[in-house]
Amino acid sequence: MTDLDALQPLSPLWAGRLHLMLELMATLAFALSGVLEAARKRLDMVGVVVVAFAAAFGGGTLRDLLLDHRPFFWVQDTFFLWLVIVVCAAAMLFMRQHHLQPTERAIVWPDAIGLGLFTVIGEERALALGQPALVAVMMGVITSVFGGVLRDVLCNEVPRALADHRPYALWAFAGGWLYWALRLALPVWLCISVGVAAIAGLRLLSVWRDWRLPAWRQ
Repeated sequence: MTDLDALQPLSPLWAGRLHLMLELMATLAFALSGVLEAARKRLDMVGVVVVAFAAAFGGGTLRDLLLDHRPFFWVQDTFFLWLVIVVCAAAMLFMRQHHLQPTERAIVWPDAIGLGLFTVIGEERALALGQPALVAVMMGVITSVFGGVLRDVLCNEVPRALADHRPYALWAFAGGWLYWALRLALPVWLCISVGVAAIAGLRLLSVWRDWRLPAWRQ
């Protein structure tokens, strides 16, 4: 029996509404993180939209490219495109009217939530296409991390995932294995809940407690 044979079969709910809901939530979270980062850098309207699109769709697009899956998720359902456009317009209008100054700490929350959601979504997409456990976990990491990398690069920042020293991709990798192990025995909805909560919670806890990975000595 292979590692794929041991997994609990997906319910029709996951294949439909649950999958769509999770992907919408993840896209919303990363798009919002892109808007906040672009606003913090004082980019214009076009810059805000570009950064939000890169954050929301970058990881999922790279995942689909590597898995040779067509069409891309945002091409298959253009509602994702409209969602990001609406989020950008609403967020910019709200911040302008209330004279809000986005801080780096404000970006941590949507970024952590998106990290957890996109890890599970990317891993599940790979499992559905018959990929082995390690590949599926790596697809989860790529889906959840690459959008943030693009966001930071476009904003002329060293990507947080690579230089923050507080665990980021590490939690996505560990959480991916946790999700895979839970899928061997538990219902899918429970695996998703625990996986997302664990990844997002550990990321937020890392920032709060200032846990740091070893860095190069000066």
